[in-house]
Amino acid sequence: MRLPVRYSVFLIAGVVGLCVPAASLRAQGTADQSSSSQTTPVQNTPNQTTPNGTYVSVDPLAKVRYDNKFDVSLTMAYDHMKAGPTLLQGSNLGGLDLTGSMWMTRHWAIEGSARGYVGTSGAAPNAPFNIRGPFVSEYYFAAGPEWLGPHNKHGAILAHALVGGVYGDFEHDLRGQPPSVVGFYNNQIAPTAIIGGHFDLNRSPRWVFRITPDALMKWYSIDYGTKTTQWDVNFGISVGLEYKFGKKR
Repeated sequence: MRLPVRYSVFLIAGVVGLCVPAASLRAQGTADQSSSSQTTPVQNTPNQTTPNGTYVSVDPLAKVRYDNKFDVSLTMAYDHMKAGPTLLQGSNLGGLDLTGSMWMTRHWAIEGSARGYVGTSGAAPNAPFNIRGPFVSEYYFAAGPEWLGPHNKHGAILAHALVGGVYGDFEHDLRGQPPSVVGFYNNQIAPTAIIGGHFDLNRSPRWVFRITPDALMKWYSIDYGTKTTQWDVNFGISVGLEYKFGKKR
């Protein structure tokens, strides 16, 4: 059976109308998949910028004023000396130096110092006693004027001239023998003078790193039958800390 021509035309047009939308949807789906596979995923990265705080410069020496009433220092001390008038071998002694000052004006103070040094010393040939490296010690007590020299917030140079006495213990380790056997001085208290000063390095308005080189002068007597006096000059140095305190002048 043959369909009329116009029905055939309508039938073909309907089939074509149904096929075109399907093909269009199929093509669109393929394009979406391709676009989706080629798109780079967007990642949320954390903010890399960290806000910095404001830098505040602090000067620990800003309040250094040199107007304290008192100061005191405790330092490790060294003294090179000779325990006798004719000894060739010297003694290297170690100890402590305790020093304090009372400031009267901006540049002048009264300073006092107590120092103790202990160690061993070489001895003169003393057969048959065979005494070697006997113990010796010195203890200083002195006071005098102190002068504040060039200074700023970083440090200062100070000078002093102290006078007083020194006790020398030279017979402690001689096994009961007289000091003349080893060429030593007798145990005694003798006049002394300490001439030198301080190199101060400020660490804060109150704390100071201190170096103190000095000439240690003393007048020891010698009693080997005939009593005489000998003037000795030795070198001493101490290193330690100073603390400033007291009301402003």
